[in-house]
Amino acid sequence: NNSVSLSESLFCRYRGFILFLTFLFYTAYHLSRKPISIVKSQLHRNCSTVLQPTDLNITNNATWCDWAPFDQDNYQTLFGVLDNCFLVAYAFGMFFSGIFGERLPLRYYLSFGMLMSGLFTCLFGLGFYWNIHSLGYYGFIQVMNGLMQTTGWPAVVACVGNWFGKGKRGFIMGVWNSHTSVGNILGSLIAGAFVSSAWGMSFIVPGLIIASTGILCFFFLVEKPEDVNCTPPQHHSEQESVETEQDSAHVDQTVNGAICTESTDLVEEHVEAISFCGALSIPGVVEFSLCLLFAKLVSYTFLYWLPLYISNVAHFEAKEAGDMSTLFDVGGIVGGIMAGLVSDYTGGRASTCCVMLLAAAPMLFLYNYIGQRSLGTTIGMLLLCGGLVNGPYALITTAVSADLGTHESLRGNSRALSTVTAIIDGTGSIGAALGPLLAGVISPTGWNNVFYMLISADVLACLFLTRLVYKEVQGWCGCASMCLVSQTFQQHP
Repeated sequence: NNSVSLSESLFCRYRGFILFLTFLFYTAYHLSRKPISIVKSQLHRNCSTVLQPTDLNITNNATWCDWAPFDQDNYQTLFGVLDNCFLVAYAFGMFFSGIFGERLPLRYYLSFGMLMSGLFTCLFGLGFYWNIHSLGYYGFIQVMNGLMQTTGWPAVVACVGNWFGKGKRGFIMGVWNSHTSVGNILGSLIAGAFVSSAWGMSFIVPGLIIASTGILCFFFLVEKPEDVNCTPPQHHSEQESVETEQDSAHVDQTVNGAICTESTDLVEEHVEAISFCGALSIPGVVEFSLCLLFAKLVSYTFLYWLPLYISNVAHFEAKEAGDMSTLFDVGGIVGGIMAGLVSDYTGGRASTCCVMLLAAAPMLFLYNYIGQRSLGTTIGMLLLCGGLVNGPYALITTAVSADLGTHESLRGNSRALSTVTAIIDGTGSIGAALGPLLAGVISPTGWNNVFYMLISADVLACLFLTRLVYKEVQGWCGCASMCLVSQTFQQHP
């Protein structure tokens, strides 16, 4: 009994440590993505409001303080090119990232990704000190950074999925997923501290931070409980586990004096990583991937365009609009936690996502029409819309990805988490690239049309989950019928 309690205590300590480490790692990933949105305002400014140095030979009074090539009238288009260089590379690279993640040790893979992300983030900032004014240089850095950033998400979800079973995975990952917002906030603060004096440091400091976390990862990350002789958590229900045990023979192995019972079939299947097509064949992967495409389209459109919308419609100053837009992220944190709690309690991941997406559609319509009437209404609607929009997005990219990566159909193959996560998030990243692009094309015709596009995307996201929702409802009805029969039998034997 003492040895069991000690092993459980050790497992809990390791699990808490891994949760903290992976939270720190992905906070650093998001922290290093944020500077570009802060520095844009410095690359192209209203030079008439800037004090001119007396020793500077000014040839153009309108653009003397801007950074070429962003000093022309097409600067918004060039900023859009930089954004899409990152987003398209991220979406493309994500499909391959999971394949590499399954075949390489997660510790090495994550460390490499963070070190390289730090390098390219610093190189962008060094363009300030090297006096580089080439769009090609900055575009290339964005593409390479987008590719390197794909190493993060599949690897950290796979690592957390290895340590946490299915029971409370939704709630735990809902809380853990707040690292995206924490990273965005810290990235904004760090970049903002240097942007007015030397915008290069707005990239170099975050680049050094993520490179430092890469070194931490190399020395301290423990990928799986088995690596430290801990028993892995239960990923399936007891019934699923019994069925799997009945289908295979068992052998006893001794590890450091502890008896471990393991299937010979399972041991063999741990060796080979799952293929891309094999991951696609897991029930639910295609449906959740397509759902996330449209859910992420809505979320990233708000991420890139919400400050401008608030500024244009509610007539806030740029800084006030930016501060106000963070409420959408705050609502998203709460929404992700609530989605995890509800889906843990009900066992219906798809149903939880579908209900929240269906509720988000009319809320987006209301926000567009009444959301700017007063400060209180604006705050309330932003929090509500943020929760309903980002809740399903957070649930799919965390708990759902982990569930599908440890699906019972894999028969114990633990080397599917990274590939499944990469497929789901990679498909979603296509939506992340399309959303801001479509908003830029549609917004000149009126903000109403942008919101109609977002509402349509929410409805399409729901439609892709209808088959899974139907199966979950069938399961609930079946359980209810069995309970009713059992109670009747007990009362009238």
